[in-house]
Amino acid sequence: MGEAIAAVCFDLDGTLVDSEGEAADAFELAMEPLGRRLSATERDFVVGHGFGEIYACIKSGGGLPWSSKELEEAVFAARVTLFARNGASELPGAREVVRRLSSRWPCALVTGSTRSEANLMLQALSITDCFRVTLCAGEYPQGKPSPIPYQQAAQALGVEPRSCVAIEDSTAGIQSARSAGMHCIGVRVGNRYGQDQSHAHDIVDTLLDVESLLLSRERI
Repeated sequence: MGEAIAAVCFDLDGTLVDSEGEAADAFELAMEPLGRRLSATERDFVVGHGFGEIYACIKSGGGLPWSSKELEEAVFAARVTLFARNGASELPGAREVVRRLSSRWPCALVTGSTRSEANLMLQALSITDCFRVTLCAGEYPQGKPSPIPYQQAAQALGVEPRSCVAIEDSTAGIQSARSAGMHCIGVRVGNRYGQDQSHAHDIVDTLLDVESLLLSRERI
């Protein structure tokens, strides 16, 4: 018999908001004063990885005179600029599904975005209160694809990882959730860059399909 679902963990970028491309755009906009553009490899790396890992990738790939904190502040300012221009870019069903699932199970947000960036998006969607736990870049020692972010989320929720469902879009996020021992559902709609989702336990088109799947199962 499968495990009864005890909690649901959500990724943010590419899962709740259509922001994977915008995340890379924010890094480029932030670094414009340096005359530094992201390579195709660096843009691809931004998808699904945490801020600390992205900083290390950019620094090793072509040099960066800023500290991690300086880049974080510049990227957040760029995200605010892009947010003012484009809005939150909610993916289909995001706020309604989060609200309904959080009324049934405790929920966590596990994101590679900084807390400032995550708060900006959660407030725009009016779902901040839906998450008992939020884990952001810099609040765990290693980011996705390490299992640590999802392990910490389960511990903070007081549940075993094997009884948690993780909702993800990226290869790194799926690997992180699965390595932590969680059941992982990959969602196609925000996967703009064709990240490999084949290692997810289930793959669905939208968050509305996630809701239907979980409510029909109750066990994983």
